[in-house]
Amino acid sequence: MKQAVLKSDPSVRVNLRRSPRAKRISLRISELDGKVTLTVPAASDVSKALAFAEEKSGWIKKQLTRRAEPVAVRLGAAIPVEGRQVLIDPGPVRKAELQEGRLVVPRQPEMVAARVKAFLKISARSEFAEACGRYSDRLAMRFGRITLRDTRSRWGSCSERGDLMFSWRLAMAPRHVLHYVAAHEVAHLAEMNHSPEFWAVVARLFPGYEEPRAWLRTDGRTLHRYRFEDQPEQ
Repeated sequence: MKQAVLKSDPSVRVNLRRSPRAKRISLRISELDGKVTLTVPAASDVSKALAFAEEKSGWIKKQLTRRAEPVAVRLGAAIPVEGRQVLIDPGPVRKAELQEGRLVVPRQPEMVAARVKAFLKISARSEFAEACGRYSDRLAMRFGRITLRDTRSRWGSCSERGDLMFSWRLAMAPRHVLHYVAAHEVAHLAEMNHSPEFWAVVARLFPGYEEPRAWLRTDGRTLHRYRFEDQPEQ
């Protein structure tokens, strides 16, 4: 991937990415490592894209300044579970368990991240299965399988076959945020687009969806602060 350096103070290094599917020039800042990516449509002039990035250099620096510091998932660290911060403590348990505001894990420091990740994935799968079942019943439609991934660019998706994918990191978000994402993807069973008709379905399934949607825009990035044993997928 080619790189360019913006003429700002301090300078900012930008990764240039050509995309035949992109319809417009766009900028993205990774929540994982702070890398800045400038996506350029195949037919666009790179010089125009760089000029666009230069115009946005102030915004880029502001976003980089606001980027949350990473948190290693280990004993003594705190992570959110359903939006509430809990301390990771060792204890006489066989798997991670919530106990009186703490997340108690077996006394194996080298396994803490894997144990916590497993706990979050189990919690996410249970919540998504219940919520998707409830929302799909309201539409009198059926979905396929539910899979969990660790994605950077989206919180969920619905395939043409009706299979649903969700980020297991949403187990760390407030519960109503996870349920909004479930309603959003189930709504795609009826409308495979983001038309006004689609949003009408979302509103029917999840009245007041605007608030959790706004939370994802403003605070969703914080869920990627937490470092487990592997890296999120694209």
